[in-house]
Amino acid sequence: MANKQRVVVGLSGGVDSAVSAHLLKEQGYEVIGIFMKNWEDDDNSEYCSSNIDFVDAASVADVLGIEIEHVNFAAEYKDRVFAEFLREYSAGRTPNPDILCNAEIKFKAFLDHAMRLGAEKIATGHYARVRLNEATGKHELLKGLDPLKDQSYFLHRLNQAQLSKALFPVGELPKTEVRRIAAEIGLPNAKKKDSTGICFIGERPFRDFLNRYIAKEPGPIKDPGGRTIGQHVGLSFYTLGQRQGLGIGGIREKGAQKGGNEHEPWFVARKDVEKNILWVVQGHDHPWLLAPSLRAEDVSWVAGEAPATTQIAAKTRYRQSDAPCSLAVDDTGFTLRFAEPQWAVTPGQSAVLYDGEVCLGGGVIHTEAANAP
Repeated sequence: MANKQRVVVGLSGGVDSAVSAHLLKEQGYEVIGIFMKNWEDDDNSEYCSSNIDFVDAASVADVLGIEIEHVNFAAEYKDRVFAEFLREYSAGRTPNPDILCNAEIKFKAFLDHAMRLGAEKIATGHYARVRLNEATGKHELLKGLDPLKDQSYFLHRLNQAQLSKALFPVGELPKTEVRRIAAEIGLPNAKKKDSTGICFIGERPFRDFLNRYIAKEPGPIKDPGGRTIGQHVGLSFYTLGQRQGLGIGGIREKGAQKGGNEHEPWFVARKDVEKNILWVVQGHDHPWLLAPSLRAEDVSWVAGEAPATTQIAAKTRYRQSDAPCSLAVDDTGFTLRFAEPQWAVTPGQSAVLYDGEVCLGGGVIHTEAANAP
């Protein structure tokens, strides 16, 4: 094909981006791979696998017969993503760095670099889809067809300019088919385990990692009756709904309490930053863990404007089912009211909105469960 369109693919070393590159080459594009190195503070540790990942990405490029470039975005990542990540944790919230990483690194720094290489488009191994709505002229972000792998939640901050340049080749496929293709064409990473760690930081003991950057400020752990039942190591190290690592497993409430009984586990229900108190409750369905509504700010709309519809669905965390709700938008954010109360709605996480398979955008959760102290 003369004058092939050039597409730059973010090769992570994983199977999804590898198969994406293969599919694009099969479709007749001129494909160039880029490996993004975005973290280098402890590059030689057992948890930071960027060197191994690059070897895997280079091996994939060799099998596919495409060029690969190693690009360092560590400074941009630290400035645009990691600094915000630490600010949010220091304020007692629980951020989602993968969302910011997509908006600021993969679809900004990486996109800019790809355009300088003469690319028409960029591609990643995300399980999502892009569709041009002929009626509105706007690009829509759609869920990936594999419901177990859909990653539109992490991409909801992408704007029209970014989506117009984005391709998600595996978004049309189930993961089982991606693995099958990888094995069929002899990719060396066909059976490589999926990454589940923080974007570019990897899989590591999280509390130990965070302790390197945020000072510990111990304080009391209290139950709904106001009784001190333990000591926390610092509010930054806990998230709402957390059950493990509280250090109070052997302590039981005397007599049943509302929403729990003496045999039920403890969950983090609220973090009082001003008083440095960690509030915990017994029982997964304790009222303090259930939120009938939420407030979100720092909003991003995929279409560039809020949707006209008010009856939508939302996810307040990745991998949860879409929850029907009503949407009320104002100048600084939006409020959601749910048909059924949502569990452990967590400040700092994102509320992502959907109209069927279309991702509308979302915002950062500002308020937690209304029933908490």
